[in-house]
Amino acid sequence: MHQEVQSDKSGLCPKCGMTLVEITQKEKEQQMNHSLHGQHTMKPTSKMPAHNATHSVAGGSFWENFKIGMTMSMGMEHGGLAGREMAKLMEEDIRNKFFFALILSIPIIAYSPLGEKILKISLPTPISAGWILFILTTPVFFYSGWIFLYSAYKALQAKTLNMSVLIAVGITAAYGFSVILTIIDNNDSYYEAAAMLITFVLFGHWMEMKSRRGTTDALQALFALVPTQARVLSDGSPRFAVEAGKEELIATSDVKVGDILVLKPGDKVAVDGEVIEGETAIDESLVTGESIPVAKKSGDKVIGGSINQAGSILFKAIKIGEDTALAQIVKMVETAQNSKAPGQKIADRFAKYLVIVAVGGGLITFIVWFFILGQPVIFALTFAISTIVIACPDALGLATPTAVAVGTGLGAKHNILIKDAPTLEQVSKIQTVVLDKTGTITEGKPKITDVATVSGFDSNKVLQLIGAGEVRSSHPLANAVLDELKNRKLNLSSKIGKFENLSGLGVKAVVEGKNVMVGTRKLMELNKIDLSPLEKFINEFLENGETIMILAVNNKAVAVVGASDPIKPNAKIAIGRLHKLGIETAMITGDNEKTAQVVAKTIGVKRFFADVMPEDKAKYVKKLQDENKFVAMVGDGVNDAPALAQADIGIAIGAGTDVAIETAKVVLMKSDPVDVLRAIRLSKATVRKMKQNLFWASIYNLLAIPVAAGILYPAYGIFLRPEVSALLMSASSIIVATNAVLLKRVEKDLISI
Repeated sequence: MHQEVQSDKSGLCPKCGMTLVEITQKEKEQQMNHSLHGQHTMKPTSKMPAHNATHSVAGGSFWENFKIGMTMSMGMEHGGLAGREMAKLMEEDIRNKFFFALILSIPIIAYSPLGEKILKISLPTPISAGWILFILTTPVFFYSGWIFLYSAYKALQAKTLNMSVLIAVGITAAYGFSVILTIIDNNDSYYEAAAMLITFVLFGHWMEMKSRRGTTDALQALFALVPTQARVLSDGSPRFAVEAGKEELIATSDVKVGDILVLKPGDKVAVDGEVIEGETAIDESLVTGESIPVAKKSGDKVIGGSINQAGSILFKAIKIGEDTALAQIVKMVETAQNSKAPGQKIADRFAKYLVIVAVGGGLITFIVWFFILGQPVIFALTFAISTIVIACPDALGLATPTAVAVGTGLGAKHNILIKDAPTLEQVSKIQTVVLDKTGTITEGKPKITDVATVSGFDSNKVLQLIGAGEVRSSHPLANAVLDELKNRKLNLSSKIGKFENLSGLGVKAVVEGKNVMVGTRKLMELNKIDLSPLEKFINEFLENGETIMILAVNNKAVAVVGASDPIKPNAKIAIGRLHKLGIETAMITGDNEKTAQVVAKTIGVKRFFADVMPEDKAKYVKKLQDENKFVAMVGDGVNDAPALAQADIGIAIGAGTDVAIETAKVVLMKSDPVDVLRAIRLSKATVRKMKQNLFWASIYNLLAIPVAAGILYPAYGIFLRPEVSALLMSASSIIVATNAVLLKRVEKDLISI
């Protein structure tokens, strides 16, 4: 499928020859709202009958499906919901063609020289066996084998050589020469070779497509999480049937950005949004993997597809259709499954040359046996056709795509989203993992644990001043102070002005006429604030591993507040397991040296970088890369974006945010650092399967071609008939596809961590 192809009139896709499917403007908008962006489309016209794209793909008549099936080509991409419907139809079409070929191949083999001379089968022949074979093989060649003939035509039209070209050459040579031999009334033929080659190759591709589609069924299920209807407050516009301010159930595809939606207990969230009124708890486990329902209040984000547990809220739609986190997740996994690993790109180039080698080898084989060694033309043709048939690099083409499809699908099942095949391959090369402290190693939800003040200030007044200064900040410590104020039932001052956010240092503001400064020790030193009255408490809090905030009022240090951010339960386990794999770990944080040291010692990280400004994190990643290390950076995908981009592999943890998806190459939907280890294990297992498949496919072809050409015949009398070559070639493809599916066995290693 080529989603970029559009036309003002009906016809075929110029890239792969598929029939363009017309959609109306409304249907197009609905498909956009559901991320249905994988189908070929025509621009809507008013005169032609419109058909829903998905219905046209999956729900058409037999004749419609037959026509679509005859315009399918191998190697088509299937992105988006309609694309997956087309992939399903293509799988069914290949399955039907396989069984059709298999059923007819049985009598073809029985009537062939293979059945007569080797299997000793004797069947009645009302007409000559050659013509019976012609009648039986012709529908197999033109129906079951059409996908290879058509794919070869499209490849040659694009001036490229691929496996379809070689398969088409093989079956056409076997069938064509057999027809000639039948016409001249010769008893020899290769009909069974053509039929068996078609049958076995179809079976290999059917198995490959089953393994691919099996991994994307989970993605299809994700779309089912989105409700078909949503409760929306009418704004009084014509698109609503009720007056302004009243609820109306409308199709989810009709929801617009800015609409106010009502969410009641048990409802599913229709689109991504922001809570504007009410409080509730929402189960996001099916989307993010987090098992505990997440509390939501005004200002919090909600994710489409999650389920409201209790409480009613109003939320504003901020992302719809293909822009939602759910759609982005699906798009990312599909992109990964359709991308090519570096090893596959090499295999594809090798396959192009193998086409030339196979056809050239077949010609040379015929010339040597017929013109040089003087063997009969049928004898020479047998070796030539066997050479072409066995050289088909079909297994080479399946070697890595099947492993990539299974690997990325398995990752998605465990909330590990890998952007593309090269990333899946490169994750296995990671030598050093750099982890951001807050939100990655720790919960990212600090709590106030200690408050120390100078005389003249009490803890409540200090927290009110800090809260007033931090109220506009998005830093986790700001939230910790505001939560503590709520717990103590203290109010914030309304007299706040001249707010200034000092990235990585703290904040400045004027509160109740006082110049308030809240932040790190570095901020105080830069402003020449004397910290000696608080030095004892600062050192005590730091020794306890607490993060400190110092409050200065009118350029005098008056208080220090200590906050503790709990370390995630699995952080120490993840670090220990990474070390066992021989992977170095490092921690990077904007926190002070002593706090960083305590956290690093607790979890077992031996190398850490403290007092690092957000914009400087990338420099420390670069420093590790300069040590000739392949570096992965793990962060929350917001202020870590530059470091994620700098790293060889950027891993965003516990985030489905735009920044994470755009910047990171791997997104871990759960906030579990052990998922870093899972991603590496999955990558190593997938790469192992890729290498096994590429080795098998390459060695098989290199060894099989000389044998098929008859190199062993003079000395040992060993030769391969074309039908045997077809069986052996297809066996290679089936072994490769099966080996890739066995990658699913690694799932138990992912669960047992």
